[in-house]
Amino acid sequence: MESAKHAGDAAVAVSKAYGVETMFTLSGGHVFPLYDGAQHEGMRILDVRHEQSAVFAAEATARLTRKPGLAVLTAGPGITNGVSGVATAHFNGSPVVVMGGRAPQSRWGSGALQEMDHPPLLAPITKLAFTSSGPESTGQDVEMAFRTAVAPHRGPVFLDFYMDHLFSPSPVHEPQTQTPSPLEPDPDDLRAIARLLAEAERPVLVYGSDVWMDRAEEAARDFAEAWRLPVIPNGQGRGILPAGHELLVTRARGQAFAKADLVVVIGTPLDFRLGYGWFGGKDGAPLAKVVHITDAPSHLVTHMPPAASTAGDLSVVLWSLGDACGEAGVKPSRYAAWLSTLADTASAAIAGDADLLAADTDPIHPMRIYGELGKVLADDAVVIGDGGDFVSYAGKYVEPRQPGNWLDPGPYGCLGTGLGYAIAARLARPSSQVVLLLGDGAAGFSLMDVDTLVRHRLPVVMICGNNGIWGLEKHPMQLLYGYDVAAELQPQCRYDQVVTALGGGGELVTHPSEIGPALRRAFDSGIPYMVNIATDPEIAYPRNTTGV
Repeated sequence: MESAKHAGDAAVAVSKAYGVETMFTLSGGHVFPLYDGAQHEGMRILDVRHEQSAVFAAEATARLTRKPGLAVLTAGPGITNGVSGVATAHFNGSPVVVMGGRAPQSRWGSGALQEMDHPPLLAPITKLAFTSSGPESTGQDVEMAFRTAVAPHRGPVFLDFYMDHLFSPSPVHEPQTQTPSPLEPDPDDLRAIARLLAEAERPVLVYGSDVWMDRAEEAARDFAEAWRLPVIPNGQGRGILPAGHELLVTRARGQAFAKADLVVVIGTPLDFRLGYGWFGGKDGAPLAKVVHITDAPSHLVTHMPPAASTAGDLSVVLWSLGDACGEAGVKPSRYAAWLSTLADTASAAIAGDADLLAADTDPIHPMRIYGELGKVLADDAVVIGDGGDFVSYAGKYVEPRQPGNWLDPGPYGCLGTGLGYAIAARLARPSSQVVLLLGDGAAGFSLMDVDTLVRHRLPVVMICGNNGIWGLEKHPMQLLYGYDVAAELQPQCRYDQVVTALGGGGELVTHPSEIGPALRRAFDSGIPYMVNIATDPEIAYPRNTTGV
């Protein structure tokens, strides 16, 4: 049997067969053969300044390209530094393979540098966490990792290698990368859902991230348009119906969820972002019936009783559900008054925002930033959110015009995703605007990776909403206790100067009239550039939930 140079070659070759183009990493001796394999196989190596950014970049790559992402972490602290990224991928259902180094087997148990049994640490937040059994099985082990990561419901897999095994000869492995047959939904489930739609008067569709990840965005848009159903997107479901679409009622979300009699949630969990699945009940009305549709049975809701549910390939589900709706006699005209009411509410909300989006107040109101940003965003811009109150405004006022162009940390809510996400977005969408929205708190987690953007010539526009506080904590503590602690940051801290010191560009903005020109300079610069905007710390985002 023909042999590869070493196990690192075998691991990288299988990774390439599964569509991996870039290895995200931070240099470490335990994984040198994987770097050598990348050189032999022509795979790009992109090295970062903190291992969390490597995993976040791999996760964003998976979410933007819908192909698996790869992060390679050295042993011990290299892997523990990446745990938050793995947990984020777990909660987002992102197909990421994290390969780790491991102290040599020949020294195991004798106290080698960074000797640690990693898989038990990663097991609770991965689909699979294991150690390769040896150089002779490296190819098969890597294939199992990727096959597991991409199978519904997608998620991260961790695989580590003994250092001496990676340096050892390993046989060539030809992976079997055929796409598995799509999971078919139960026809009885579809008929039950169609009957509920036929009976409803005030239905709402919720499209979540898995609609995009399952490549079902076209089927989702067709289904909503065919049956004239109002849509509220969640996560990467944003953009499936583009900004301005007549069925998109995001700005009427409160009314839609309060007064709906049927909510059909597709491709996202019924978690805190959706009130744990409890809708309706406004003004003494009964609770809304809830339908839950997921890509895998393992992700169907268990904490509350849905009126109906089904699991399967989401394109197949939506196409088949359309057929079932026709057989059940669903009539779009039945929802016309409801849709008109929500559309009017959404239009009124948008009109009501105009003054604050153009506010000339000093200090700057955060909404003015989004008023100016909306003027310069291209249709294919990738918008990334990393922060609390400041980024919450983005979720409300930045409406993507295309699917797959929105990235936030997801339900895990981990700060520090931004720079890793931005690195991946620039690679995945080389001709698009890439805009990273940072709270000043979030900036402290990962700003050193601007150096990565500079070294690898990856231009990104960063907008920092700098109110000098931990806004998500300061205002609630004041309400609870009448005081706050551990909630202050440095007012007007010069994060822009951090960016310029690392080789990028930037400026501090302190007056509303300066925002638009600064944004245009940032987009025209062709380098990593931060517009650091001092905002009013007294303004809190008007949220309805704390997530608990």
